[in-house]
Amino acid sequence: AKSPLPPPPPRPAPMPQTPSQRSAVAPSSPAKRPAADRLGEPDASDEESSLPVTEAAVRNAPPWLVSTILHLLVLLLLGLWAIRPQRTSVVELEAVLEEPSEDIGEQLDDRPLTIADESIDEQAMVTPDELDVVEDPFATPPEIEITPDGLNASSDLESLLSGMALEGREAGMREALLAAYGGNGQSEAAVQRALEWLARNQRPNGSWSLRGPYTEGSVGENQSAATAMAMLAFQGAGHTHLRGQFQPNVARGLSWLLSQQDEDGNFFQEGGHNHGLYTQAQCTIALCELWAMTRDTAIREPAEKAVQYCVYAQDPSRGGWKYQPRSGADLSVTGWMLMALQSAKMGGLAVPEKTLDRVRRFLDTVAVDDGARYAYMANGPPTPSMTAEGLLCRQYLGWPRDDPRMQRGIDYIMRHLPSWKGDQRNVYYWYYATQVLHHLAGSEWDTWNAVTRDLLVAKQVTEGPEKGSWHPMTPTPDRWGSYGGRLFVTCLSVYILEVYYRHLPLYHQAQVVGAK
Repeated sequence: AKSPLPPPPPRPAPMPQTPSQRSAVAPSSPAKRPAADRLGEPDASDEESSLPVTEAAVRNAPPWLVSTILHLLVLLLLGLWAIRPQRTSVVELEAVLEEPSEDIGEQLDDRPLTIADESIDEQAMVTPDELDVVEDPFATPPEIEITPDGLNASSDLESLLSGMALEGREAGMREALLAAYGGNGQSEAAVQRALEWLARNQRPNGSWSLRGPYTEGSVGENQSAATAMAMLAFQGAGHTHLRGQFQPNVARGLSWLLSQQDEDGNFFQEGGHNHGLYTQAQCTIALCELWAMTRDTAIREPAEKAVQYCVYAQDPSRGGWKYQPRSGADLSVTGWMLMALQSAKMGGLAVPEKTLDRVRRFLDTVAVDDGARYAYMANGPPTPSMTAEGLLCRQYLGWPRDDPRMQRGIDYIMRHLPSWKGDQRNVYYWYYATQVLHHLAGSEWDTWNAVTRDLLVAKQVTEGPEKGSWHPMTPTPDRWGSYGGRLFVTCLSVYILEVYYRHLPLYHQAQVVGAK
């Protein structure tokens, strides 16, 4: 809550005046004023009283004042001409529905969706009454230094959303980006149902569990990872611990998560030996996003400690991360860790450049075809999921959109479109590939989005106690269904359906009607 403005200081008591002082400042009595002044009429003896006020002012103005005004007008016009804004190239995106094809997955009719008795709570919308009070709304913001590649910006500006990539989560902007990049009423309804399922399955202490209380949980437990993943689903749609329909859920989850962080900044408290740095990365992303979205000072120090632990845990020789701190590297853990560091940068938190340079060197060791495809570890075979994760890392580390290796990697991904058939169901792969293609936009994104969006909407549970989730094992098992369970599969599916506004695309500026 904002403190009210301080009351104005009391007026000083008037100094006592002598009779001669009172006489000198006393107004003339009505009897001594001219009759015209008493009646409110112009004095007939005043030759200029009938002129308009502006003309009379010009006639009576001294020459030096007129000259000064004219020179100022000329300088103002020259200044406006000199600083006129330059036009920037803007990409206008138009969603075009293609005829269904039997060659690319399962598709649905994309008609506008009417939801009965499932309207989105109005509390999720940000109204003027909820906006933060600023001391001087007309103050000029500080200059922002933009890096040469145009992908990152650094500033001390304490704004509501300092991380430019997160601005799409704001109400209004979210709806505009949804329409611009291929979302629809069905996908948003699926997100809302999933968030309601997550809210129903939050535990009394504020945490979430990989095992339950829902059905088809994971074979193992890791409450910190489960809590971070659930929070990221809420945060992706703009809900924080301070605002939104699911504010109470995020606030309780945050309180529990902070209680799990140790003095070193580490969050891993339970789970298999291979859970450690996965957990740290996911918890760090959740904290850094909340810091960037709210600027709540209570979050900054825990977020900084989490980032510092991530930096410490990097294997100094291999340049990546694996399961345990400073002990090996694989692309799966490294991808999550790089996303954590990227989230820190979005919030203006310090990330050493040498840490990112090491990641670049590690990526070279797992690259195939000169970096167009990627393997899980050095000298391993390339796979679609590792290729998608590797290309996303390259995008955040500065590869240009037209890099030929990027295009060859995209061609490889497009030969592995999402499908629920056989052993092709792999929401982990779809999560990374969706981000890569969304950043690039273009015809490949249109194709990928139409297939993935409609497939997830069609397969979501729409009735019963698990309404809003995705079954990890039926009608076909997900590649990681038994490992991660229902919550893992559901959260990744939500991230995919939030992609339109979860992060702004790196290579495109969309001109969206209604976006402010």
